[in-house]
Amino acid sequence: MRAKTFIKQLREEEIVAAIQAAERKTSGELRVFVSDHAVDDPVAAAKRQFRRLGMEKTGERNGVLIFLAPGQRAFAVIGDTAVHARCGDGFWQELARVMTEHFRATRFTEGVLEGIQRAGELLAEHFPRRPDDINELPDRVEHS
Repeated sequence: MRAKTFIKQLREEEIVAAIQAAERKTSGELRVFVSDHAVDDPVAAAKRQFRRLGMEKTGERNGVLIFLAPGQRAFAVIGDTAVHARCGDGFWQELARVMTEHFRATRFTEGVLEGIQRAGELLAEHFPRRPDDINELPDRVEHS
């Protein structure tokens, strides 16, 4: 499935609202990216996109990217160094498992929303919002 077709199936306004709701509780940053390019390794592609989006430049290194490659029916969820240091591989594996269940049932928006919610809870636990917090990255679904 092409990225543009996939994006039309997503309820983008709900996804943006979920990002904003999650970020109200944390200093962390959440992004969603849909790739229209062929992806052999979704984790490696997510890491490249993470850098392209400038997500490694957050003040606390606490960004999380949900990377979707619908053409290959692949996705990855990755966090910056400070996030990964606090949650470890188990969190990412469980998150991927839950999101995969939604995606297999073609509940794409629900899968993304679940990813945002769980990642947002993790961020809120380890990186609570501070009074001087600013939104460092845009809250929207990006695509190429």
